[in-house]
This record gives sequence, C-alpha cells and structure tokens, in this order.
Amino acid sequence: MNRGISGSPNSLLWIFLLLFGFCLSGHAQQPDAAHDIDSGVDDSALWHTYSDKTHVYKFNVSWVVASPDDPDADENSTKPVIGINGKWPLPLMEATVGDRVIVHLLNLLETEPTSLHFHGLYLRNETHMDGPVHVSQCTIPPGSSFTYNFTVNEPGIYWYHSHVHGQYPDGLRGPLIIHDPDDPFADKYSETRLLTVSDWYLDKMPDLIARFMSKANPTGAEPVPDLGLFNDEIDASIMVSPKTTYRFDVINMGAFASVYLWFEGHNMTIIMIDGIYTHPVEANMIYVTPGQRYSFLITTKADGSANFPFVGSMDLSFNPNITGWLIYDEDSNWPDAAKLDGSFNPVDDFDLTPLDDQPLFGEPNQVVHAFFNNITYVPPKVPTLYTVMSSQDLATNPVVYGTYTHSTVLQKDDIVEIVLNNLDPGIHPFHLHGHDFQVVWRSEDDAGTFQDSGITLSDFARVPMRRDTVFVHPNGNLVLRFKADNPGVWLFHCHIEWHVQSGLMATFVEAPLEIQQSLTIPPDHLDVCKKMGVPTGGNAAGNSEDFLNLDGENAPPNRLPDGYVTSAEWPSSDTESEDESNGYFMFTGPGIAALVFSCLTGILGVMTIAWYGFAEEVNDGEDKKVRIEGQQDGAGDVKLRDMPSGSTLVNDRRVHKLRRNETRAKLRGDGLRV
Repeated sequence: MNRGISGSPNSLLWIFLLLFGFCLSGHAQQPDAAHDIDSGVDDSALWHTYSDKTHVYKFNVSWVVASPDDPDADENSTKPVIGINGKWPLPLMEATVGDRVIVHLLNLLETEPTSLHFHGLYLRNETHMDGPVHVSQCTIPPGSSFTYNFTVNEPGIYWYHSHVHGQYPDGLRGPLIIHDPDDPFADKYSETRLLTVSDWYLDKMPDLIARFMSKANPTGAEPVPDLGLFNDEIDASIMVSPKTTYRFDVINMGAFASVYLWFEGHNMTIIMIDGIYTHPVEANMIYVTPGQRYSFLITTKADGSANFPFVGSMDLSFNPNITGWLIYDEDSNWPDAAKLDGSFNPVDDFDLTPLDDQPLFGEPNQVVHAFFNNITYVPPKVPTLYTVMSSQDLATNPVVYGTYTHSTVLQKDDIVEIVLNNLDPGIHPFHLHGHDFQVVWRSEDDAGTFQDSGITLSDFARVPMRRDTVFVHPNGNLVLRFKADNPGVWLFHCHIEWHVQSGLMATFVEAPLEIQQSLTIPPDHLDVCKKMGVPTGGNAAGNSEDFLNLDGENAPPNRLPDGYVTSAEWPSSDTESEDESNGYFMFTGPGIAALVFSCLTGILGVMTIAWYGFAEEVNDGEDKKVRIEGQQDGAGDVKLRDMPSGSTLVNDRRVHKLRRNETRAKLRGDGLRV
C-alpha cells in the first residue's frame, strides 16, 4: 500500500537530509568545482521576474570559481571570482525606458562588504540608489540584504558594478541595457549584438591592492593586467549572417586598460556614446576607455564564406591584443588578425555631435577650478548623503562634508564648468555620476595647462559632444559643462580602478535642500549602517552636535618620508595649494597614489615585497621574443611566440596556458604610467 510521504518516517528523513544539503550548498562561498556553478536548468525565473513594467532581480552575491581564459581549466588554473546566484559571467540586466527596476541584493561573500553602482544611469531624484559606498550608502556587510529600487528613463547601454574595495575587476560587473521604443535608428538595423571588453587579472584584487598600496611601490606603478577578454572569454565569436546590418553595443568594463577596437574588413557607423544618440559617423577604429560605451552599425558582406577577426588592442606599453571573430560560416577557418599597418588612428570622439543638437550651455554660474587641489579623497565617517539629510540649513555649507571628500555644493539648475589640467604623461578617463556633460574643449597631448593655452570662449564647440565618461590627454587639459538639474550627491572620479583606490575622486552635493524635501532613506539602507557601526547622521567627522566641528574626521596619511620621490609636491597643512596651480585642478597619478601609500609606513615588522615577473622585449634580428622571468629559481626564459618586428602581441592559447600553471610567471610590461 502506498502510504505517501506523510506516513513514511524514512521519507521524511530523506527529505530533511536533502533540504539540509541544499541549504549548505546554497551558502557555499568558494566551491571546489573547477568551473562556475551551473545546474543545467534555466533558473532565470528565479532571479528575474517582470510584470506591470517592473523588473525584479534577486541577486545573491558570492564567490565562485571560474576561468574565463580557458573553458577546459582544471582546479589548479581557476580563479575565485565574484558571481551572482552561483554563476559567472554575470547576467545581463534589461529594461525598457520608463520601467521600474528592483534589485534585491544578498551579500554572501562571508568576509567582504559590497555594493552595486548602475554606471551611467541618472537616477533622477533617486540618488540614494546610486551605489558608491560612503557617498550615497553604507557598505552592505556579509549576510545582509539591500534593495535598489529606481526608474530608468535613459535609453542606451550601461553596466552595473561594485563600487567598493576594488571588487569589480574580480568579476562583480555586468551589462545593463535600456531599450528605447523610440529608437531613431531602429529602421537601420535588423539585429543587435552585445560586446563587452575588459582587462583581467589572474590574482585577486585584495592581493593586488596590497601590493599597489605598499610602501615598496612609492611611485604608484599600477599592476598590469594578465589578459584581455571579449564577452568574458578568450577567442570570442559572434555569429552573423551575410547582407545584414547589426547594431553592436560595446562596453569597456575594464579596470585599467583602454582599448583600440576595429573589425577587419568592416566599417562602423557610430550612432550612440554613453547613452547619447549622435549624428552617424563612420569609423574604421574607435578608442574605448574604462567606463565608456559605444553603439555602432556594421553591415556584413554579401559573401558569407569567410570569417573575420575583430581586435581590441589594449593601450599598454606592450599592446597585447584581444581577438574575436565575426563568424559567417562555422565550418570556415578562423584567420589570424592581420598586422596593423601604421599607427593607431581612431575616430576622435570630441568631433561627434549629439543627435538632439543641444547647444553649448551659457555662461557658468560656477567654475570649478581648484577641484582636487592635491587633496586625496578619504571616505567620511558618515555617508555624504546622510550628512545632507541630517544637517538642515547647514547642508549648503561645504564644510560639513569634510576636508577630504573634496565636496562642491551646487544650486539647482546651476551651469557648472570643470577645468581639468593633467600634468601626467598618461590618459585619465573621468566619469560623472548622475549626469552627462558637454565636452566643450579638449587639448591634444602635451598642451600644458588650460590657463596657459590662450583658449577662449570662441574656441569652444558650439554643439559639444556629450557623454558621462571622457578622457583627458597626457599632459593636456579638458573643459566640461553640465547643468545641475538632478538633486543628489554625485561622485566625479577617474575610472581607472587603481586611481579610485588612490583617492582620485571628488564630490558634487547638488541642491541639498531639495534633497531633504524630496528624499526618504529606506529602512534597509539604514539597517546596514547599523550593522557596520556607521552613524547615519552628523557631519563628515560624525559630529551631530556641531556640524562645523570636524575634529576627528578621517584624514589621509602624512606626506611620504624624505627620500621618496614622486611627481607631485604635497602642500603642508598650513599652506594653500592654489599658489602653485593658480586655482586649477592639477594631478599626477603616481604622486596622488604615493601619498596614500605612506599610510603603511608605520607598520612594524618584516615587509614581504611581492613582485610581478618582468616582461621585456628582446630583439633577435628579425624576430622578437617575449621573455618571462619566473618568480622561482629555474623558471628560466620561456619563448611564447616569435613575432616579426613591429607586430603586436596576439592572444595565443599556448601563451595563456603557460601563464596558468601553479608557478606561472607574470607578464608585465612598463604599463600605462598614470
């Protein structure tokens, strides 16, 4: 007789054991499997639901193990990465203009707090959903939940990523697409293709950051990535059909490297940058910095018998390439990328114009000259937004936000002009939260400072290019304008993750009294602060009695000891720093980083100097060999591949397998010195 479950003690025991095992597996943080967790079942309905124009995402953030550089990797060549719902790469988020997006995030990282930033979204009147910790929220501690809830009003290509502790290069980043029912180019293409590009480090970020911020690295040399990825894999392929026009949406989700991108045998027609539609412009090559996005059209060939490589050449001293393929015919060969004839010649994004032809904003109400003024960003004891909410009328006084958040208070609808002077021989991509901006002037390389350039209003673009992430040329200058029409607390920072770690950031506090009137902080946002022991009221020093008293505020370390040489001069505490810069923003990356590194000088004991293997090019007649010096004796010189002189390094699976053994050498070039 079939007694059923209710009558079977043995069955109940088995069910209990199965449920217990399921709970344990669901909370494992670093599984022993060599690949990312995949049950083989489509569980999208479990983490994403949609009804009544509302998307609900359930994201459990945890460690998984994966190897984007080798699908056949064994347990010795995988890397712990931060995944969502037990999987990596992360899921694509999608919505349509006007939709509501709700993200329920549960932090299962065990020992690390986390957060999510939705890069490029304006989040109008929803600044508390922006994601950068110490700015608009507290960190989300392990075991805690946090809900992001916002409306999307901007069509285009965006991405989401952690905004704490350098987590996103360890995998916590993914694409976000906002579809446009009124896409003005909808009749120009038949299908869309998503292409992400990123650099990749084989070591985990906490280890890399410790080396980077070490006293042993006083010049601030950034760790050089080991690999480059298209769509989070090596040897990426994109299927296409002949005589078809595709819209390609490209996102650079990297931490360090900008990329020159081109498609062999195909031209691109640019139609959007950073969510801003543009007048169509043809290009053979584009240059994409970390944080930037491009959308362009590609029309495929009539003959579908051959496949074509597309190449992303990372802007590093040894120019490693990322190679993918447009696949017309899966049975045809995948040809090697051709040697680039001549120098890189990408389209200049400064020459792109927005489709809406928005004219140059008028005379600015605020001109932000001394923007960083050699002050390294240091997080306040109270998130800046919570200082806004608790400071009443004093919210308009920048003093309450602290010395080292580098805060500028803006009034509603101000026209703001930012002047950047780059005294460093490297490119810096700058990103503004909550806004796009007009790029009204950008110098060429080695142009010096803006105030010495002789440039006047008549030289500014009449219909400036707009975007939310833009680069300033080496030893050059840049002028931006935007309208302060989105009350909130918004960061402005370099989007090289190493420079974020170094404090190359500043804060705009926009219309603070309007924020107080319109915003309510959700209880779960305040709960994570309580769990972290972070006050939710008071000034940057945590003082809620006297908001103008900053005693005890967090501060950067003192200047480096004598004998350490960097490229920046740090003013003493009683010296105004404007006298050298004439009130203009000037920075040098190594110098800014080096100031922060000195915080470790007080640590006693033996320092272990971790170092990267050195890569150097050795000319042997007509051939070049790439040398890798191993970290252990006897590693010797490894010949990775022979290349004709002048060629660029092309990804080769043999190269990557050599790098992935347990005693793998680390390929390191001189890097992009910033």
